[in-house]
Amino acid sequence: MKRIVAIVLALVLIFALVGCGKQKREIVKLTLSTEDSEAILAAAGIRLPPAETAAGANTTVKWLAWYDEFHNYSEDEIVNTGFYTFTEKYGGEVEWIECDYFERMNDLANLILSGNPPDFTPFGTNATACYPMCCIKGQYQPIDPYIDYDDPLWADMKETADYFVLGGNHYGIVFDLGVANVVPYNRRVIDEWGFDDPAELFYNNEWTWDKMMDMSLDFTDAEDGRYAFNAWHTEEALFSSTGTYLVEFDPETGKYVSNLDDPRIERASNWLYDVMKNELCFPMWTNGWNLNYSAEGGGMKEGKTLFAMDPWYVFDECRSAEEYDAVFGDIRAGDLMIVPVPRDPNGDGEYYIDSKIKGYNLIKGAPHPEAVALLAACDRFKTVDPTVTSFDRRQLQEKKGWTEEMLDMWDTMYEIAHSHNTQIIFGEGLGDRVAPIVDTVINYTRNGNSTFTQRKEQNSEKLDYYLEELNQMIEEAETK
Repeated sequence: MKRIVAIVLALVLIFALVGCGKQKREIVKLTLSTEDSEAILAAAGIRLPPAETAAGANTTVKWLAWYDEFHNYSEDEIVNTGFYTFTEKYGGEVEWIECDYFERMNDLANLILSGNPPDFTPFGTNATACYPMCCIKGQYQPIDPYIDYDDPLWADMKETADYFVLGGNHYGIVFDLGVANVVPYNRRVIDEWGFDDPAELFYNNEWTWDKMMDMSLDFTDAEDGRYAFNAWHTEEALFSSTGTYLVEFDPETGKYVSNLDDPRIERASNWLYDVMKNELCFPMWTNGWNLNYSAEGGGMKEGKTLFAMDPWYVFDECRSAEEYDAVFGDIRAGDLMIVPVPRDPNGDGEYYIDSKIKGYNLIKGAPHPEAVALLAACDRFKTVDPTVTSFDRRQLQEKKGWTEEMLDMWDTMYEIAHSHNTQIIFGEGLGDRVAPIVDTVINYTRNGNSTFTQRKEQNSEKLDYYLEELNQMIEEAETK
């Protein structure tokens, strides 16, 4: 089965994306035990180039982003083991050039025009949402002179990287795929309501839209302030679980195509319409933010929220165990559990997961491209070497309170994200014509009361026209 690459305009909120840094930030230099440090660097010595000859060693690279991916600002944060290898083995450093999320592309353009470009930015389709428009505009440069996807270290990423090609050149350094959409829930609340445990349903291949809907209808009571869903990306996660998306990239033709006529899209739309019709999702647009809590899933600890189909709070490495507890319940006691988004009961029987791309864009005119590639190699290394993956797993247990059950489920979802069931969702990088139409069609729980049939009639012709326009722009860029 081919890998699906899908497109959606994701609503990204700046307070969800500010990263680990705090106001009046002060970097905390976290050290590893001698045993852990020696094991990681010894493994790196087997898989990575010698420090004496590595291109880009002993170099400081500039990172333009709205968050700091690399440094720590408190003792309970996760150590970025890729960055650790870059600094300890190669003497490298990263200088953070902070920007506002919503101004990031303007800031980048101004820095390039001023002749002072940084070296790299995030390449995450659910975060930066810049591909392919920023490549068409010439703000990024090809990475092929610095990253060889045929190299054994990078070979497993080639299939994904090949989706980000213009004119025969790769425009993304992709070092891993993560899990973008999951379903957190509180096991104590599930048990109190007499529901079957979603994790057990999943392992028995019984975790379906129907099961989730039955629980949601039983649980929701607006007068009592109980809602099945309290998160921003319910629609995105549900559509991803179908195995297709409203708009997808066809790797055989190299074009973006509409799936408005696909029955899977209609089934997902009808399910979301029932969510809206039965008021199962907290009305965020009209009643404030998340039941007056500060995160997706707010109210779960108190038994006011059942599910949150949204990943960022659960997998944000800035969160301490105490912050998890405040939202979801006692994490170390097993209150918090995670499960994939349920599958379509009328689908092909497979579970699909929207994959979060982890990687970098190399900025046009970057002064230190070799050093960025070396840092990326360190990041890639940490995903494939068992010494480092074991250490990172232990960090989640010791610093974040993740239970063994959560970690096992995470491993399962990670495997799905890397399988043929992968979905990669793009964002507004596909332009200000296509993306708003996608957003209008899919956002049932927030936008009005129209049916899928009505929205299809209103938007089908426009979507086809703007997709043709987008494909033409890409073709012209490739010719150039």
